[in-house]
Amino acid sequence: MDLFGGRESVVKGMKARLNDVMKAEGLEYRDRTHTYNSRLAQELAAWADGLGATDPLHDALFRAYFVDGLNLADPDVLVAAAGSCGLDALEARAVLTNRTFAARIDADWDAARRAGVTGVPTFVAGGFGVVGAQPYEVLESLLMRVGVARRADDLD
Repeated sequence: MDLFGGRESVVKGMKARLNDVMKAEGLEYRDRTHTYNSRLAQELAAWADGLGATDPLHDALFRAYFVDGLNLADPDVLVAAAGSCGLDALEARAVLTNRTFAARIDADWDAARRAGVTGVPTFVAGGFGVVGAQPYEVLESLLMRVGVARRADDLD
C-alpha cells in the first residue's frame, strides 16, 4: 500500500519543514525513507513513565528513529533503546511480549480521537492546539494564548 500516494509534494514539504525545525533546535536528524508503526514504542514508553525514565527513553527512541533510521515496530530495536538508557532489557522485552500497557495506550488513542487529534505530535492547551513539530515560539504562543505566565528565567 502506498501510504502517501498522490501526496508526494505534501510529504516533501513536510520533510523539509521538519528538517528546518530540527536544525533550528540543534537536533540531529536524517531524512527517513520509511514510516513505522510506533504502537509498541508507545507501550514501552508507558512502562518507562512509571519508572521515572520518561526522558531518557524518549531520547533513545528519538535517536533510534530520527537519527539512526531504525524501525520502532521492531521489538529488538525497542529493547536495545531501553537498555541504552539503563532500563532492564529483560523487563522491557516482557512488557512488549505481554503487551502489558496495551489497554493504557488504547485508552490514550480513544481520548485523542474524541479530542479530534489528527496528527502527532499534537500540543493542546486550554482547548487550543497545534499539530506537528513546532518551533519554541509557536509553543510559547500557544501557552500564552491560554494565560500561562512566562517563567522568570524566560524573561529577557
